Amino acid sequence: MAINQTQQQLDDGRPVPDPTEGRSATDPRDPAETGLPGQPERAPRPRATALEQAGGVRGVIYSALPVLAFVIGNAIGGLTTAIIAALALAVVIAAERLIRKESVMPAVGGVFGVAIAAGISWWTGSAKDYFLIGIWSNLALALIFGLSVLAGRPLAGVLWFSLRGKSSTWRDDRRARRYFGVATIVLTAIFAARFAVQQYLYQADEVGSLGTAKIVMGYPLLAVGVLAVAWAARAASRRSPEAGEAASRRP
Repeated sequence: MAINQTQQQLDDGRPVPDPTEGRSATDPRDPAETGLPGQPERAPRPRATALEQAGGVRGVIYSALPVLAFVIGNAIGGLTTAIIAALALAVVIAAERLIRKESVMPAVGGVFGVAIAAGISWWTGSAKDYFLIGIWSNLALALIFGLSVLAGRPLAGVLWFSLRGKSSTWRDDRRARRYFGVATIVLTAIFAARFAVQQYLYQADEVGSLGTAKIVMGYPLLAVGVLAVAWAARAASRRSPEAGEAASRRP
């Protein structure tokens, strides 16, 4: 019967009513609700900042507490007390993060890092060796970042575009290489300064000062490096004429 009525409407030249007319806005068959073609794309979620990835201000404070516990424990009761205090506090922090349903990796990574540093210190029997890995890691990073500038592949730019899932075409832009080269040099200077200061205190057997230097030269200096990379990214986004011509010649 319905087919006959529709055929009659077609024969009379009158349009068949749109079956979607009168559909409610909440109808689940609406393309806007089902993800069908024509649906507006959702705005992408904002990328987490470096501070947010570190766990925010709370995460920065948490990273300094085991070092502080180690230094205080060593001053009060010696190496064994320092190791127990640092490990216990790291476990408590990890448990608190898990209870708050935060990311598992910072919690596990914090305990693992403290355990490795404490293990080296226990093995050598020297409290200052708790800082040994961090000292030489800074030297290695300074060399890697510095060599990347000499090679014409500033590591700050490589990391920035890799984390954002971008291609490596930025290397053809002299402006981008120059700005990210400056940012890489800033990071190289930060790592080199950390090594120089902490190695001096290590040789002087200043455990308390080593702990202070590690905290003060940690995230505060890293924030300076992050700002340098952000500045380079903003400056490099204004493409130079050479980069525009290179891009136009690409297939």
